[in-house]
Amino acid sequence: MPVPAEPAQHAPHGPLPTGGRVHPMTRWGTPVMHRPQQAVTAYDADLRALVADMVATMYAADGVGLAACQIGVDLAVFVFDCPDESGERTVGVVCNPELTLPEGRDRQLDDSEEGCLSFPGAFVECARPDVATVTGTGLDGEPVTFSGDGLLARCLQHETDHTRGTVFGDRLPTKLRKKLQKQHDRLAEDYPADWPVGEE
Repeated sequence: MPVPAEPAQHAPHGPLPTGGRVHPMTRWGTPVMHRPQQAVTAYDADLRALVADMVATMYAADGVGLAACQIGVDLAVFVFDCPDESGERTVGVVCNPELTLPEGRDRQLDDSEEGCLSFPGAFVECARPDVATVTGTGLDGEPVTFSGDGLLARCLQHETDHTRGTVFGDRLPTKLRKKLQKQHDRLAEDYPADWPVGEE
């Protein structure tokens, strides 16, 4: 998800790894973006290096979240650095995420605009529950849980979707999908094939 990133304030499960390399953003239409991702089973140096690259790529693209498939890797893991409704930023790494959303009377929808770094430059309204909780494992295989409202709730849902092969355009009615496509096409020259390499 794209939104300018700022220094993190809240890291309940530790800081994001650093020292990674920026990768070109994998775009919608690439097969890895549209299939469920493989589960993380090895919590090793390769995973840490991948996550460091994801973090570097997210920041280079001014994003608040990034899934492994967005740099072409078929693995169910995402990173994020995202503010909640109050503006407090939370950072984290989630492998094999499981999403819990409110039901019944507790379920309130937020129809704010949403975008995707893999379909850059375009934003349209997308209704999602206004709070969300994600559980999974961290870089060392330890259990992690993140909950939030506002943009953080949207980010947790958006990135978990990526690990399941769903892009947010799949959740839009035809009219909004067409609007999204027009915006994207109009700004395509601003996002060359190797973007965001060179932006860091």
